[in-house]
Amino acid sequence: MTMRRLLACDLGTSTAVLAGALATLAALGVVLVGSHSALAVRSRSAGAADASALAAADALSGLVAGTPCDRAAVTAAANGVGVSECVVTGAEVTVEVATAFGPFDVRARATAGPPPASAPPGGRVP
Repeated sequence: MTMRRLLACDLGTSTAVLAGALATLAALGVVLVGSHSALAVRSRSAGAADASALAAADALSGLVAGTPCDRAAVTAAANGVGVSECVVTGAEVTVEVATAFGPFDVRARATAGPPPASAPPGGRVP
């Protein structure tokens, strides 16, 4: 078979291959965008949990007015999440926040309080 005859015998194969490649790229794009969004929501929830725990610890120590769990709820709401659990243990406060990501519930937990007795002075690590 000559080269000219081979080239003249195109039956639309390249169109089918191109359509398959485009569909694969589109599916990959959807997966990447979805996973990136999930990571962003997880990061935002973790930051909100940290901020809420610190606000609750400030209230517990008397630096700000209010009860620890109320301060945590206000801070969490300001960050777009809700407090699902707030536990005061001694001088520490543990706060768990939750937010929705589609059908999933994204949760993050943080604990705040005074530094442990074994912490180096001034917070410096030797």
